[in-house]
Amino acid sequence: MRALQRTGAYLRAFGRAKRHRTDLARHLVRRPLVGGATLGMETAMLLSNRLDPKLKELAELKAAGMVSCEFCLDIGSALAVGSGATERQLRDLPSYRHSDAYDEVEKLVIAFAEAMTSTPAIADDLAEVRRRLEDHLSETQIAELAMAVAWENQRARLNQSLGVRPTGMSDGAACALPERIS
Repeated sequence: MRALQRTGAYLRAFGRAKRHRTDLARHLVRRPLVGGATLGMETAMLLSNRLDPKLKELAELKAAGMVSCEFCLDIGSALAVGSGATERQLRDLPSYRHSDAYDEVEKLVIAFAEAMTSTPAIADDLAEVRRRLEDHLSETQIAELAMAVAWENQRARLNQSLGVRPTGMSDGAACALPERIS
């Protein structure tokens, strides 16, 4: 059921795209094997649904914000709101540790995404957050979360390097913003 709901959310988000719709496809069509692999991975991530979609979207938005991928923040915000994230949660992502907009599990999921996305990734920090997540999530859910964050890092960095621009999927709604990492 979650796969159908997420597929519907993706279709609705892409239906709201007003501009720059072909930015990524224009590049991937030149490398059909890479384009096919990307489509396959996107489909696999869409159909992986052991983890609450809201948790997955918050983690992906944190990674996208840290990488400053405006396209990812655009679509991710639309998907996160569709999964139940609030406007305040989107706004408070950079300061999630001190925000009461998140519960304990949401903060751990965001911390996990932050630890995975930080450069360099600090193995001890990541191991500690993962250990704390084990009190709340199954091994399968943690694996899905790790893959979602890793894929978001790949996706965001690819989009950034190719100049993929936001399409307006979250225009007129709450949207997470790029983070300034010092």
